[in-house]
Amino acid sequence: MNSHAPYWHHLADAPHRGMFLAGALQGVLTLLWWVIDLAGRYGIAGAALTWSVAPIWAHAFLMIYGFFSFFILGFLFTTFPNWMNGEKIPPRRHAASSLLMAAGIAFFYPGLALGKLIVAAGVAVLLAGFSIAVYALLCVLFKAKDQDRRHALAAGVALVSGWLGIAAYLLWLLTENPALLNFSRTAGIWFFILPIIMTVSHRMIPFFSSRVLENYVLVRPYWILWLMLACSAGHGILQLWGEAFSYLWMFDLPLAAGAIYLSFTWGLLRSFRIHLLAVLHIAFAWLGLSMLLYATQSLAFFASGGKLLIFGLAPLHALAIGYFAGMVLGMASRVTLGHSGHPLVLDKLSWLLFIGFQTAALFRILPDLLPAAGGMGPGFYLLAGLSWLICFILWATRYAPLYWRPRADGKPV
Repeated sequence: MNSHAPYWHHLADAPHRGMFLAGALQGVLTLLWWVIDLAGRYGIAGAALTWSVAPIWAHAFLMIYGFFSFFILGFLFTTFPNWMNGEKIPPRRHAASSLLMAAGIAFFYPGLALGKLIVAAGVAVLLAGFSIAVYALLCVLFKAKDQDRRHALAAGVALVSGWLGIAAYLLWLLTENPALLNFSRTAGIWFFILPIIMTVSHRMIPFFSSRVLENYVLVRPYWILWLMLACSAGHGILQLWGEAFSYLWMFDLPLAAGAIYLSFTWGLLRSFRIHLLAVLHIAFAWLGLSMLLYATQSLAFFASGGKLLIFGLAPLHALAIGYFAGMVLGMASRVTLGHSGHPLVLDKLSWLLFIGFQTAALFRILPDLLPAAGGMGPGFYLLAGLSWLICFILWATRYAPLYWRPRADGKPV
């Protein structure tokens, strides 16, 4: 692409650019809306606002399908062909997908104020864009018959689950059937995001580590990945069952054990020498911690005969903010730097922003973990939202311009 072309032309230069730009904007918008809602709801600032969709379910959709999805798809647009030496994603497909999904989000926010049908229209448009992305990625997968497709197959199954989750949310908006909402939320976490990010972690963390750490032994056992994916699916199935909360630990403990083993085997402590690598290892460490919290929560409920529920939503937010958001930030930073012609070095600001995300996770889970802090929950929740918002504004300011600019080294993308 000509470096003198209009800036917006450069968004189509690489398949991740449009998705990452939309994701960067969504990282700001979704938490800005959530902070405004929290501040009014808890009487901290302003008044409680009325929305066409219950805030907790709007927040869940915006985070799962309207934030993480942009970065997941953008990353896979770039890596899927590389994983299998397959065909590149055609620009018409990744551009159409990005535009439709961004347009869907553009409908979603006004719909929260104006009416549920507008929200549904936004979800339908987003689903159309997501469908194009899944089709494009599955085409790459099925055409690469002579390559190692294990990671891609796992990601492909998760993508289809994500599509079903968005479709279920759309049907819930139109029918108000609570089973559809429950499926959308559960599938989004346990069948879609967690399997994909675990698969990407299994593929990329030891690979990146082997490239920069001396005398590194690359360990990537597939049986642990299959075990962890099965445990994620098992947790989701039991959660959909509704009466099986006491037994979630049977899946959560093995998943936690596998994650903790890999975390140390992959060199968590050694990774701190290189910040761009350390952010991935730190994010992955949250997976083991969050699943330990889930397992302890379920075991306490089981041992008490269903009378003791501890930790509240702390396990969920340790997983979502600590692992999902941390891994997204680390991978997106790496891909953005590498594909914009900049050195693969995490600057001081980006490292501090990543540390800021760790504080957001801690602010959100502390009131649920410590009974003494429970009364300060609303203040901590708002602090968590503000921490995320400030960090993501600064991250987007640093990285978003790279998506509409030519490569810094003058090379073709």
